[in-house]
Amino acid sequence: MLIRAWLPALLCWVATGALLLVALPADVDGVPGGALVGYLAVLVLAAADAARRALRAPIGWRLRAPLAVGLGVVLLAVPATSAVGYDAAQDEAVEGMLLDRLDKADGIVKAQEGRPFTASESDYRTAMGLYRGLVRDHAGSRAADRVPGRLDAYYKSVAAPYADKQYCDAIEPLKYLRTLPGSVGDDRLGRLATWPDARLADSYYECGMSSLGKTGGGADLRELLDTFPKSDAAGKVAPAIRGAIDDRVAELKGADPCTATQELRAIRTTAQSLPDGTGSPLGSKADAAVEPGVYACGVDEFEDGRYSEAAKTLAGFADTYKDSGRRERARTIAIAAEVAAARPQAGGKLPAQRRAGSGQEFVFKNDGPSPVEVLFTGPATGTVKLGACAGCSTYSSRIEGRAKACKASGRSYPQKTLRLPPGEYHFLYKRGAGGTGLVRDHSDGAKVQGGYRYTDCAYVVSGGFGDFDGRT
Repeated sequence: MLIRAWLPALLCWVATGALLLVALPADVDGVPGGALVGYLAVLVLAAADAARRALRAPIGWRLRAPLAVGLGVVLLAVPATSAVGYDAAQDEAVEGMLLDRLDKADGIVKAQEGRPFTASESDYRTAMGLYRGLVRDHAGSRAADRVPGRLDAYYKSVAAPYADKQYCDAIEPLKYLRTLPGSVGDDRLGRLATWPDARLADSYYECGMSSLGKTGGGADLRELLDTFPKSDAAGKVAPAIRGAIDDRVAELKGADPCTATQELRAIRTTAQSLPDGTGSPLGSKADAAVEPGVYACGVDEFEDGRYSEAAKTLAGFADTYKDSGRRERARTIAIAAEVAAARPQAGGKLPAQRRAGSGQEFVFKNDGPSPVEVLFTGPATGTVKLGACAGCSTYSSRIEGRAKACKASGRSYPQKTLRLPPGEYHFLYKRGAGGTGLVRDHSDGAKVQGGYRYTDCAYVVSGGFGDFDGRT
């Protein structure tokens, strides 16, 4: 301007304006390198041209040197000051970008409220990745300084089911939180590194106890004792299971001993799966409670008219608990239940614990090609097994059977003789496999009176029915 070179000055102004358009407002990427190189080239050329023109300009030599130095200082100070200001503006732009990233992570966490963890786990991991990146890659930034406070909210959001006492739902999110120290670092998490431990132990306990007595229960209690063996929650497991066993034992005398027995079986399975120090004594206690439970269940089934179930339950009891003092009683009720399943008149009340051995003579004979087992119940209860009759065959009708059964001269029929006390009896005939194939079971009844001798001839009619023939 002093040498009145207006066109070069205008070109410098244009170049400076263009640089400002490119550089402002400051962003995280700064000014493109090409723009800076181009502007620097313009400045060099402008300075060289200005020096050339100044040497020829009519300015006194005494003013020329000081003026040139002053203008040089100004020209150097302006870009230097601008560079410092621009760096500050760029740093602020970076801070703004990082704060936006922090807000994005906060928004992701906020959006997971009320969602199950299985659906939100991926989003939680995304948010944690943003938090971790801020702390790891931008330590010292305002956004990074705010991350610890955000992690408090993050942990509480993930563990929301625990706060809501939904302990089974809380297990997986709390297990996830326990993995974060390995990826984020204990030093960055601080007290949060161990924050999930007691909560997870409590959740294992509460969820495990809620499933105690159910098929498949016990996994959470095993996890508790394996993962947190010294925790307060682990110390409550054994007393709680002992109490649960005692509660079910008391229920065996109630209206539904079968359910109580089933739960005792499940508790036994759970106890036996626990570490030996805890599981062995509890398993033994539960196992001892199952035995009277099975018996009580079978009796209850009989009294409720569920005869097939009672027969199966009590026969199983007799086969399993061979040293039990209730074994013979269980067999008696099981026989009566099996008869009653085919002939309901045999049910109604539990059979007397009385075997055949006194009373009227009662002869059982088999006129059939296959073995037969006769179950009877009444004043006495028991079974009679007869082998197959050699040379015997089936009859074409019940009439023929009644007329000819057990009457062939010279034939030896398999037979057994019992003495039965007088009273109403019910019989169930169970045939094995013979030459004619499987034969259907058959039931019948008879009244035994004093002073008579009875013969029961079992035979087979085509079609698979047996018969009872009582004779004096």
